[in-house]
Amino acid sequence: MRSSALLTCDAVINLLLGALLVAFPKSLVSALGMPAAEVAFYPSILGAVLFGIGIALVIERVRGASGLGLYGAISINLSGGLVLALWLVYGGLSLPERGQLLLWLLVLVLVGISSFELVAQLRPGSQRAT
Repeated sequence: MRSSALLTCDAVINLLLGALLVAFPKSLVSALGMPAAEVAFYPSILGAVLFGIGIALVIERVRGASGLGLYGAISINLSGGLVLALWLVYGGLSLPERGQLLLWLLVLVLVGISSFELVAQLRPGSQRAT
């Protein structure tokens, strides 16, 4: 199997597993005989990271780059940060104020740095990362 086919296969697997873990349907968890999680917070964060890795692999495949590079880091950080923000807004988490503050700071750092890097990379005249 050629390297590009392996990369595509890896990307598809990461995207599918990531999407599945982000959704984390209890019926599937039960059907697979997996241990139940009272709250799907951690499985969905892991799913977001896997999904981000899948996006990064697709970018690598399309661009023909060697290694995930800056666009890969942007994909992974944005994916994780945005799912974390969704949890904080819609997840009904009972966290102490300091926990909420820490997680929102994490969202700001992940989404903020990724947004800055993406804008810098897409700006005309900037050197593109591979």
